[in-house]
Amino acid sequence: MNKKIAVIGAGNVGATCAMYLAEANLADIVLVDILEGIPQGKALDLTQAGPVRGYNCMVTGSNNMKDIKGADIVIMTAGLPRKPGMTREDLLNKNADIVGSVAREIKKHAPKAYVIVVSNPLDLMTYHMQKETGFEPKRVLGQAGVLDSTRFRAFVAMELGVAMTDVQAMVLGGHGDTMVPLPRYTTVGGIPIGELIEKDRIKAISERTAGGGGEIVKLLKTGSAFYAPAAASVDMCRSIFCDEKKVLAASAHLTGQYGIKDIYIGVPVVLGAGGVEKILELKLSKAELGSLQKSAATYKEHLKIMGY
Repeated sequence: MNKKIAVIGAGNVGATCAMYLAEANLADIVLVDILEGIPQGKALDLTQAGPVRGYNCMVTGSNNMKDIKGADIVIMTAGLPRKPGMTREDLLNKNADIVGSVAREIKKHAPKAYVIVVSNPLDLMTYHMQKETGFEPKRVLGQAGVLDSTRFRAFVAMELGVAMTDVQAMVLGGHGDTMVPLPRYTTVGGIPIGELIEKDRIKAISERTAGGGGEIVKLLKTGSAFYAPAAASVDMCRSIFCDEKKVLAASAHLTGQYGIKDIYIGVPVVLGAGGVEKILELKLSKAELGSLQKSAATYKEHLKIMGY
């Protein structure tokens, strides 16, 4: 394979990303982590699964960032995970140091790469990654709304007892408690969910979506979600590599859209070979737009703490 994807962080999210990427046969994969033996062991294990699972890509592990050289896409998963009672924002300063150091290595060794950020707090770390790499904003995006929309889709399917793949959803805003699920733009087989689900249940599903990550943290007690975040990240990789031009909700850099400037936040984008090729501006109600702008204002305050 000629294409290469570097996954930074060999924890649950990173290792699962590597597994899904291998099974998609998208590219050769290098898994990088500071812990000696962990990325090498997981990469070897994944390689040995290839003959059974039907993939032929090479999976290697490394403790050296130099090995990301030539990567077409870098998926940033490294960082401290949330613990019970901890918000994404609690992770701000600790993970900013990690993301900043990795960003400088990406700039040095993979200057042409697209970067998908998964580390929390997601929108803030994506902004930090773009500033530290100096890459064009269209090449740096956060895996936020893809995951949030996927959770919304799953909850709607569970509510109605229908195929999950028949549900399409849109969730905007920050990847956290200020996210903005949009039931008006959520359908089942093309049918708006407002015609299928009572208002109070839609409200409950929306609230469960906003707290989706926290619900898993409470259940696991010693970790956070990784299957769905990894799946969402691979979906984004596929859209870039295959130039699918999928319309996905992702954390993208706004330059005035929705009345918001110079911040990364979840919005619908067209994702293709050019990265974020277009940001779509939906017609939002006054309340929806207000919620989105409130979400952005929250992150503006956090950016000030980071010195931006």
